[in-house]
Amino acid sequence: MAVTERMTEAQTLQLEGEACSGLGEGAGFTALEWVRREFLAKLGFEPYPGTFNLRMNGPEWEAARRVMAQESGIPITPEAGFCAARCFHVVIAGSITGAVVFPEVAGYPSDKFEVISAVPIRQALGMKDGDAVAVSVIC
Repeated sequence: MAVTERMTEAQTLQLEGEACSGLGEGAGFTALEWVRREFLAKLGFEPYPGTFNLRMNGPEWEAARRVMAQESGIPITPEAGFCAARCFHVVIAGSITGAVVFPEVAGYPSDKFEVISAVPIRQALGMKDGDAVAVSVIC
């Protein structure tokens, strides 16, 4: 009996988001030792303290959310007392790599897009709240 493997090609979703300020909790979260270990092991980089936050909306975002909901993504396994998350690799503004993090928590805002990276994205791109930025999500 022959075993066949199903090969799937990664698809890239091209989106645009609007830079926005977060709640300021990302720096503390990305500094936790277990989080740093998970990101390094599963995403290949140590996160810069904090997240780059985008507000997403429109039909392209709704379609992208449906696609990502069907994909397994990269699971982040939490320590006790923390929620799990799924990540997808991203490229911001065509030049900065990182990952979008979707915490698996009830009530997480549907328009929130939190990106972690090895560099401070907002500073590297000179972004301010309200600026539009291109995002490529690799599923």
